[in-house]
Amino acid sequence: MTTPPGSAARLTAPWLPAPAYFAVSAVFHYLGPAFAVVLFARVDVLGVVWLRIAAAAVVFALWRRPWRAIRHLGAEQRRTLLLLGVVLAAMNTTFYLAIARLPLATVGAIEFLGTIVLAAIGLRSRRNVIALVLAVGGVVALTDLQLTGAPLGLLFAFVNCALFMLYVVLGHRIANTGTGFSGIDQLGAAMLIAAVIAAPFCAAAAAPAFTSPATLLAGAAVGICSSVIPYVTDQLAMARLRRSTFALMLSILPAVATVIGIVVLAQIPTAQELAGVALIAAGVAVHQEPQEDKEN
Repeated sequence: MTTPPGSAARLTAPWLPAPAYFAVSAVFHYLGPAFAVVLFARVDVLGVVWLRIAAAAVVFALWRRPWRAIRHLGAEQRRTLLLLGVVLAAMNTTFYLAIARLPLATVGAIEFLGTIVLAAIGLRSRRNVIALVLAVGGVVALTDLQLTGAPLGLLFAFVNCALFMLYVVLGHRIANTGTGFSGIDQLGAAMLIAAVIAAPFCAAAAAPAFTSPATLLAGAAVGICSSVIPYVTDQLAMARLRRSTFALMLSILPAVATVIGIVVLAQIPTAQELAGVALIAAGVAVHQEPQEDKEN
């Protein structure tokens, strides 16, 4: 794949393999939310969502000055950024509403399921039928334990799953467009849009944090760990990987979520939950992308 001059790839270290950026993203993707769960005791869930998005928007504004990108982009590219901003706001909200009700490992497993399901349906081979069966079996194992206790949490988790798929598609698009601005600049613009969209629904709930400097600082740390480091490293990886390859690497997310849930939140998974995570990861590992797919 030829990388356009405006992509995030120019910010990467040529000697560092693309999967290394993804590994950093995977760790922080769940490390930040794990700390957010601890913060739920002081601030309402929607307030933590606002602190996450707003903190990330401030960081991107100071670091990248993303409004420069918006000013010079065409109408179609602006629509993409607007859609990505909406997705980021809704995805962060539904993700936090899910982890407030379900174990982090369960939400992490469901989060990337849509990618493998759609890919398996799109390529009707025996190998991908097996991948689909494994992935669906894993979700059944995970969700069966939650159907009676937290049905609303499951709803939020599956909505987040759909939004995460859109994030991957749109994120890969901005990482590989020759606009003269890197994907990180465009990501920063989308984060500013997300902050504006989320404000009417979440900002008021964050008010208690502004009376406690420690809580406000913790919220800012959650934003940096959750929406700056992982999204930036996603861009660095997406600029060097095909979308199908990046999606395949999402198989490590449930395992990372499980480990972080154990270490940070003391959420010890049951044997059934571990089996569900293993089945989903196996489904992604078995899934095979079409060899002729050179796009994205």
